[in-house]
Amino acid sequence: MKKRDLEEFHDFATRRGSALYRSACLLTSGDTHLAEDLVQETLGRMYIAWGRRKCIDNPAAYAQTVLVRVYLAHRRRRSSGESPVVRLPEQTVEQGDSPLRVTLLQALAELPRLDRAVLVLRFWEDLSVEQTAEILRTSSSAVRTRSSRALSKLRTQLGDTGFAELTA
Repeated sequence: MKKRDLEEFHDFATRRGSALYRSACLLTSGDTHLAEDLVQETLGRMYIAWGRRKCIDNPAAYAQTVLVRVYLAHRRRRSSGESPVVRLPEQTVEQGDSPLRVTLLQALAELPRLDRAVLVLRFWEDLSVEQTAEILRTSSSAVRTRSSRALSKLRTQLGDTGFAELTA
């Protein structure tokens, strides 16, 4: 890679790294270690593709797409030694997290991975239905259906009062 390309990639990674990390934290329901791993994997793949950048119209959107796909692939690769549980064990909360944020992360953790990805892309990253569908390689109607069902599940988990606080 040329020195100029390397500098451009470094600037891109510096500018987009924190936004990718925030998205990864939401996708992983607050698992900061896994979020860091996902961002590193994403940036590694971006580095490889950076030389072919002429094929990439929007590097920020491409990075977001890569992040979601890395996350979904990671969830499929879970080791067989892991077993899902109905309730997550109590976790220590970092100082400064509001109870609402903790509640939201716990509620997101209980959603299926694709539902969580749809909500993060649609409402955190503020992407359109079509953009979300393109990233997830699905139809717009599937994104709308998943979004509606996932929001309904959140509403059920949080109760009407808790959900109203989130949307206010």
